[in-house]
Amino acid sequence: MEKFIAGLVLGMAGGALVIANSCKLRKLVKKNQDDFMCKCEKYIDEKLDQKAAENGVKLPD
Repeated sequence: MEKFIAGLVLGMAGGALVIANSCKLRKLVKKNQDDFMCKCEKYIDEKLDQKAAENGVKLPD
């Protein structure tokens, strides 16, 4: 899942750089990519916490 997300982000970034010619559009694309990455990081952290709870392991903050 993490490899898929990383590939998706890299593909989005590459496609956006090819298509986006204006500074305004590039800023919008960058903002959306940052938002997407934050959501992905939260999802991964939740999954790691779930796995740790299932195994009885306490993760550091």
